[in-house]
Amino acid sequence: MLKLDEVRIAVIGLGYVGLPLAVEFGKSRPVIGFDINEARVAQLREGRDDTLEVSSEELSEAQHLSFTSDRADLSGANVYIVTVPTPIDAHKKPDLGPLVSASRMIGPYLSDGDIVIYESTVYPGCTEEDCVPVLEQTSGKKLNEDFYVGYSPERINPGDKQHRLPDIKKVTAGSTREAADLVDALYSTIIRAGTHKASAIKVAEAAKVIENTQRDLNIALVNELAIIFSKLGIDTEAVLEAAGTKWNFLPFRPGLVGGHCIGVDPYYLTHKAEAIGYHPEIILAGRRLNDAMGSYAASALVKAMLKRRLHVQGARILILGLTFKENCPDLRNSKVIDLIAELKEFGAQVDVHDPWVDPEEARREYGVELVADPGTGTYDSIVLAVAHDEFKEMGVAKIRQMGRDHAVLFDLKSLFPADETDLRL
Repeated sequence: MLKLDEVRIAVIGLGYVGLPLAVEFGKSRPVIGFDINEARVAQLREGRDDTLEVSSEELSEAQHLSFTSDRADLSGANVYIVTVPTPIDAHKKPDLGPLVSASRMIGPYLSDGDIVIYESTVYPGCTEEDCVPVLEQTSGKKLNEDFYVGYSPERINPGDKQHRLPDIKKVTAGSTREAADLVDALYSTIIRAGTHKASAIKVAEAAKVIENTQRDLNIALVNELAIIFSKLGIDTEAVLEAAGTKWNFLPFRPGLVGGHCIGVDPYYLTHKAEAIGYHPEIILAGRRLNDAMGSYAASALVKAMLKRRLHVQGARILILGLTFKENCPDLRNSKVIDLIAELKEFGAQVDVHDPWVDPEEARREYGVELVADPGTGTYDSIVLAVAHDEFKEMGVAKIRQMGRDHAVLFDLKSLFPADETDLRL
């Protein structure tokens, strides 16, 4: 078994999860940051992170960190940390392609005593049942005889400058007691908030996947309440503020549920449940409701427009915000695109403005042409879809100037008081 002072790390995947991890470890020990995206590697070598998770100053502090897209460089490591995406496919089934590819790539470089640690969100059993066979096949070695595996699920919250990697407690696990001890000790060197050593890899995998499943269900409940209260003519935000005066009421808010975690992870758990013969009811019901909120929001806006005798067919509608959450450039699984698609189905002409988004990325990911300057007096309706600070600072009066007389202002995020907008969830 490796000793802590012998560890040389390779982080596989330099996105929102992998880069902060590589930087923290790279401040004190040798780290190879690997990504198949050569443009991403070149950008990081220049000291720039377009995800805005790591500053140029922080990159410069990681003096032991190097970046590469050359697989041969992986031979210099003895601990491999996999931080690749685990998305779902068009049928909402887990797509293990990136995870399997990373495992297949690592296998030939494994030496006796090496450890492979997975951080990607998966269903319970995935590490040992799906990844380990690939490692064994490509390396010709045996788990817990020649090499070991660990699991430490990521808890990165994109755009959150308060809860950063060192300040978020880390769950750890290993394929043997000794491997678990080393994995835990390794993360303890960078995590100020401390670690929690799980009893087994499956326990750590399950813990991660239910974190976001729980949030998904709580948001689904509030989304359903918003629909009910809308039909009753009651302001949902006012209800939630009143209920929130009780100490143990959870402060969830209605909205579109996208991103790489909450809108994806529950499908990993339900997939595994169905594989063992159990059909989940509550989890999938929550997913269906949250996935339908883009359509619901579009219908609510159309009804509000019709009440003002505004023609929907051919109407010009401005969407403020395209990212999946506020104050970050992350477009992954943004549900704003569902709202846009539904409004287009009604025959509306939809423009999108988001100061956080790279126009080329919006074009490549969703075919959306961003509007740099919405102008004044242009739109029949305006939807505040993402609560960026820029929109809050802009204020209602300036936002309304973008619309025509009698334009509907739909504050999807309840960013402004109810009496200053026309429609909220």
